[in-house]
Amino acid sequence: MVTIREVAKESGFSSTTVSIVLNNAPLSRYIPTATKKRIERAAKKLGYRPNLFARSLRSKRSHTVGVMVFDMTDPYCTLILRGIENSLYQASYLPILTDVHNERSRFERYLEMLLDRRVEALIVLANWLFVDIDVLADLEKSSIPTTMIGRELQTDSISSVTVDNEAGAHAALEHLHSLGHREIGFIRGPKTLADSAPRWRGIRSFAKAAGLELDPRLILDLPESRDPISSFESGYKLTEELIKQKRPFTALLAFDDMTAFGAIRALAKAGLRVPEHCSVIGFDDVAASSLYTPPLTTVRQPMEAMGTMAVGIAVEGINAVLEKRKVAAVHRKMTPELVVRESTRSLL
Repeated sequence: MVTIREVAKESGFSSTTVSIVLNNAPLSRYIPTATKKRIERAAKKLGYRPNLFARSLRSKRSHTVGVMVFDMTDPYCTLILRGIENSLYQASYLPILTDVHNERSRFERYLEMLLDRRVEALIVLANWLFVDIDVLADLEKSSIPTTMIGRELQTDSISSVTVDNEAGAHAALEHLHSLGHREIGFIRGPKTLADSAPRWRGIRSFAKAAGLELDPRLILDLPESRDPISSFESGYKLTEELIKQKRPFTALLAFDDMTAFGAIRALAKAGLRVPEHCSVIGFDDVAASSLYTPPLTTVRQPMEAMGTMAVGIAVEGINAVLEKRKVAAVHRKMTPELVVRESTRSLL
């Protein structure tokens, strides 16, 4: 490993001067530009790399951000993580990624490990079920800027980035209604999932305004599960139940895209084509939605932008700590977008 002493010898300047230049210390502004360039050329020639660990010990800064995901197998995470990673890269912070598998013990241990490594902020991606994990006290005890994506906690110390689930579901039902559908099946989210209630409020809100009657026999709920991929299988089974009831429906509004994929599979097995016999709409716009057969109409969450927004809040929190300002919680609710593809059509 090339040392500052070797750079000093190569450049012809003292180790102190070289250290001031290469560490961009406050005194470097008094050093002539020609001297700086000569030192920098020598450092580049020798392949000098600063000892970031030693520097972080001196400055008490790690330039790392802990990123905690509750289940990385969830397709919902992919674009959010891309937004987080890209934004941290641009801000010169290194992400430390952990997957807590929806387990409280793993969450607690990873949180402890991240704090031991002196991360400067935390970003928590609360995707899918928030099963039996009361993270509030643990996160508040961390005393570092924390941003939750996907859920807003009732606290003044933890920031959040969420999507307007109510508006998204409202837009989904409005789309089906505008196509002439009145007999509509619904597969709602699990009751313990934070997104479920606001999405159902959006559906009921539109139905009331439009005078649309919701048939309770065509409303089913996804079961509780720790596995986000299980919604595909559940969507398949629940759609089979709807078909067996012999209660006609011309459209199906699924809780999320994975549920919609399962529903389309069940409809196909029953000899019902989408969208000719039944229109299907999802929620999220995961990567596979545009590639599915037929391409899925869905409500797009601005997932990459949500990751970017969370990083912006985290970096602002870090700056507040450095400047000894109070870190105030920030809550951002982002607008979803209806994406119309080939799984919905007008009722002939």
